[in-house]
Amino acid sequence: MTSQNPENSSNLENAMQLMIQTFHKYSGNEGDKYTLSRAELKEMLTQELGNYLGNAQDKDAVEKVMNDLDANNDGEVDFTEFVILVGALTVACNDFFLEYHKDDNKPGEKN
Repeated sequence: MTSQNPENSSNLENAMQLMIQTFHKYSGNEGDKYTLSRAELKEMLTQELGNYLGNAQDKDAVEKVMNDLDANNDGEVDFTEFVILVGALTVACNDFFLEYHKDDNKPGEKN
């Protein structure tokens, strides 16, 4: 994998780079620099996903997300587990978008 000039990157490549940069923005604050602790996860959820997750300040909500993501039960969220969260949220947003616009393209109507 080579480092590319962002101006030459596609939207999807830029999105991937932003996911990596965002994860590491929070993962290096305490403990293992390649995982998110509970505190780092809470900060990331609050700062980066507050609009999509609702009340990311809620301790129980953060704990639930942590438990759901921490597939190997090590008390930390690694990059793979983080990508699963972002992927699941993206699918949920897409499903909401499709449901919200379901009636936009009724048969026989022109856009």
